Amino acid sequence: MAEESTTTIRASFGTRAPADLAVEHLVQHHRISRPNIFIQSASGENTAGSRPSGGDASQDGGDRHDGAIEGEIEVSADIAADQVAAVQRSFGDAGAIRVSGK
Repeated sequence: MAEESTTTIRASFGTRAPADLAVEHLVQHHRISRPNIFIQSASGENTAGSRPSGGDASQDGGDRHDGAIEGEIEVSADIAADQVAAVQRSFGDAGAIRVSGK
């Protein structure tokens, strides 16, 4: 049996919502197993993204400033080499700021 070639692809997101959407696309549309998908801060700092969103974004126009808004969120996945182009498109569709990987 031939071994399938794999690669790691990474994408950076400004907030958690599009990062979560990207993960759902990977699982539901590309059938990538959740243990092969990773979400972490793109830097060494604890972060919820690079700008307020969700619970950090106020409904009355005044954003909260007590959350960790220290940088981007990175989603990475170990995928089959023949899925790279499709996964890159999915990351872009979900709102990725940057995508890297072969």
